[in-house]
Amino acid sequence: MVSTKRSVVVVGEPAAVQQHQAGGGGGLPLAALNHISVVCRSLQSSIRFYRDVLGFVPIRRPASFGFDGAWLFNYGIGIHLLQAEDPASMPPRKTEIDPKDNHISFQCESMEAVQRRLKELEIRYVQRRVEEGGIYVDQLFFHDPDGFMVEVCTCDKLPIVPLVPEGHAAILGRLPPPEPVCKRPPAAALKPAPPPQHQPAKAGGCVGEVEASIIVPACAMRSM
Repeated sequence: MVSTKRSVVVVGEPAAVQQHQAGGGGGLPLAALNHISVVCRSLQSSIRFYRDVLGFVPIRRPASFGFDGAWLFNYGIGIHLLQAEDPASMPPRKTEIDPKDNHISFQCESMEAVQRRLKELEIRYVQRRVEEGGIYVDQLFFHDPDGFMVEVCTCDKLPIVPLVPEGHAAILGRLPPPEPVCKRPPAAALKPAPPPQHQPAKAGGCVGEVEASIIVPACAMRSM
């Protein structure tokens, strides 16, 4: 079984990236992909495809919407189907499967199982294989009922390597490290060391030597 975990190659210190994002650099403060919206000719045909072929589960949709549609969810994302107001005015359904066309892609654990299921459902598809540095990625492309292309692949085999634009290297590792967090020591640790007491000189020692002393961090001294 192919692992679905992605191998991430991080350039620079993660803390530097977080500091850059916290400082307002980079893109919008987004969290995750929520859903993809698809306009369809036949709402029921599209529901059957995304439910029975891709495995999405229909979920409750706000009743306040004033137009027909359906929501489905699985794999951490949603599919929002919208019934076209005038299906006849939609562009002709694409018949040629072009891997370079707009599409949504899903990761899978077994390409053989996906191919077998597509053949059972009599869904036409094209197959591609990409090689990069000795790593092979398999891809299957097919259409939904309205000609929107869907891909199933094993793209998680490829490591994610961030590309650092020239002049923006600070995003991934050249920012100055954040100042260390200095917590105030317990009150007992802040007690000053007792004054030195005169003791008989020890062999190899010094008069007035104190055997132990307490070192208080500078930031703790500022807070005293």
